[in-house]
Amino acid sequence: MKNIALIGSTGSIGRQAIAVAARYPENFRIVAMAANASEALFSEQMRAVRPDFAALRAEGEAFSAGGVRCGRGEAAFEEACAYDGADVVLVAVSGFAGLKATLLALAAGKDVALANKESLVAGGDLVLAEAARTGARILPVDSEHSAIWQCLHFDRAAPFCKILLTASGGALRDVPLEELEAVTPARALAHPNWNMGAKITVDCATMLNKGFEVIEAMHLYGAALSQVEVLVHRESIVHSMVEFADGAVLAQMSVPSMELPIQMALTYPERLPCGLPPVDFVKLGALHFAAVDARRYPCFSLALSCAAKGGGYPYALNAAGEVAVQAFLRGQIKYTRIADIMEEALQGEVSPARSYAELAALDAAVRRRAAALLQ
Repeated sequence: MKNIALIGSTGSIGRQAIAVAARYPENFRIVAMAANASEALFSEQMRAVRPDFAALRAEGEAFSAGGVRCGRGEAAFEEACAYDGADVVLVAVSGFAGLKATLLALAAGKDVALANKESLVAGGDLVLAEAARTGARILPVDSEHSAIWQCLHFDRAAPFCKILLTASGGALRDVPLEELEAVTPARALAHPNWNMGAKITVDCATMLNKGFEVIEAMHLYGAALSQVEVLVHRESIVHSMVEFADGAVLAQMSVPSMELPIQMALTYPERLPCGLPPVDFVKLGALHFAAVDARRYPCFSLALSCAAKGGGYPYALNAAGEVAVQAFLRGQIKYTRIADIMEEALQGEVSPARSYAELAALDAAVRRRAAALLQ
């Protein structure tokens, strides 16, 4: 029995993690869970899951569920992130907010099943240092990084020559370039292969998320920027590949579903049925790969530039991206302004951070800079 603290239970990954745990009740138990503010859904989840402890991060009136100890506010959220009875903490919070959860879990010596990209993009050095200090393991949940981890036989320190990250190209991959300026949020959110949260779906459309994954690969696998290549793969069957010294390339393939990498982080090295249909290669007929079009995906190029610069640029990239994408989703800016806002916000001084508190302050400063540009 593996006891799980699920942080971010009401999001897309959190909901699927609950389904994974329910599939194997003899293997998994969610002993703690936390969410931000979706009280109605969270209460429904509590009644179904019945954890020992449940926390809502947003301040508000006290809430309760029969037999479940409940808490509210930042202190309750922090308790859930480092829950004493958990063996592994699944961090499914989106955005910069997930970094605190990751650091708290690692500081408590908990293994972290990491589905939050921003933990490594914004605070990779802090995260890796904390994991090394406590001996806690980081278990990748992103489908791409789970694929790489599997190709490396679950050894993040295994030698390799190159990592080949695949990208679907997002919802706007076939939209003529001259029409991108008029794209609506609804159109950007209509992903052809995946069902995800709004922020990451827009990041797929801009391929900012793939730039994030390049930075993640550099942290998770000790890769140099030159060792990471991104390929547009429309079918989303090959979730990523690894090339080795002898020229061999290993790939992890499956139909698109986040339940597989979620379950893999919890069961490895054992593989259990996941309820997914097998890949029908005859029906597929072919798998396609292409280079990234820099004209279509300026956010991706900007992310690679920040990865090359290092220091504080990745956290600033993330902060500016969160502001710009939310502005687009609110209808405040055009789709094509997302990259412009990010690039302009990165023009000022970008200092590296030596602690979470310092990083949080610097992150807030970049957000203010990006918000001012929206005007």
